[in-house]
Amino acid sequence: MNQLESLSQYTTIVTDTGDIDSIARLKPRDATTNPSLILKAARDPKYIDLVEKALKDSVDLKDATDRVLVNFGKEILTHIDGRVSTEVDAFLSFDTAKTIEKARRLISLYESSGISRDRVLIKIATTWEGIQACKVLEKEGIHCNMTLIFSLEQAIQSSLANATLISPFVGRIYDWHKRQAGLDWDEKFYYGDNDPGVHSVREIYEYLKAHESKTEIMGASFRNKGQILALCGCDLLTISPKLLDELASSSGTVKRKLNPEIETDPYDDFFLDEDEIESDNSESNFRFELNQDAMASEKLAEGIRLFVDDTVELFGLLTDISWSHADTDDQNKVIFR
Repeated sequence: MNQLESLSQYTTIVTDTGDIDSIARLKPRDATTNPSLILKAARDPKYIDLVEKALKDSVDLKDATDRVLVNFGKEILTHIDGRVSTEVDAFLSFDTAKTIEKARRLISLYESSGISRDRVLIKIATTWEGIQACKVLEKEGIHCNMTLIFSLEQAIQSSLANATLISPFVGRIYDWHKRQAGLDWDEKFYYGDNDPGVHSVREIYEYLKAHESKTEIMGASFRNKGQILALCGCDLLTISPKLLDELASSSGTVKRKLNPEIETDPYDDFFLDEDEIESDNSESNFRFELNQDAMASEKLAEGIRLFVDDTVELFGLLTDISWSHADTDDQNKVIFR
């Protein structure tokens, strides 16, 4: 048995990529995408048909961008039995109404192609506005994957919003702490169980399981195999093809580290009762708690900026392709955001 097979006994394996060939080869249950992964895949000549079809069917650049995301998602779904995650435009991270509108639009594109909304997770940045959008969408049967999670507070509020799934980012937390430590960072000591990103996911997992939350927890953004193995037993783990191949080529069994059947001390202040949770369920408390966590507030802001940058690059790519395909008389009709 290899480590990937052993890990799969305790955790649902998800592939984190826009590369359809890798998904077809690895055959995970689910797959996740984001603006960075779709941009990389859209640049690959072997997927140009998906991009060109989006442009042909669209009325403007915004519509074309939505259709590119969905075209990749639809193709991915032909190779997996589960769900694909498709991300809302990062420009909308602080606009509840427009996030809801965009999520509905993405779902309508999937459903118009005969794909049930149950096979799609709409990824939304875990800002206060994103959480409020999640509340509305989940009531409509539009399932949400709350992404860019770096703190317990984000996880709690997402769970209270009935999010189907949350994605705490292990690797980016690791990156922040490593940068802060500088020359004092001990890579060997912080490998695996002692990794700060691993600690964050464990904290979230234990808290939500203790409160019988129905929200699924999916560790994401891995930098090394040790982070993955240290979270064996997490509901889901979304892993890059490179690390999946590394696990598959490593023989041996994996020990389960997370288990939903945990025992907690009812007098431990860490585990609040329902009344305490409800009293803290406010915008002001959410923003205060996020502000007090330098790592979480910085990485959330940085993550949104990076996804915005990659979305802008995707706009540019689509514009260039539109321009190159347009007749001379039609080139002035290419629509910019």
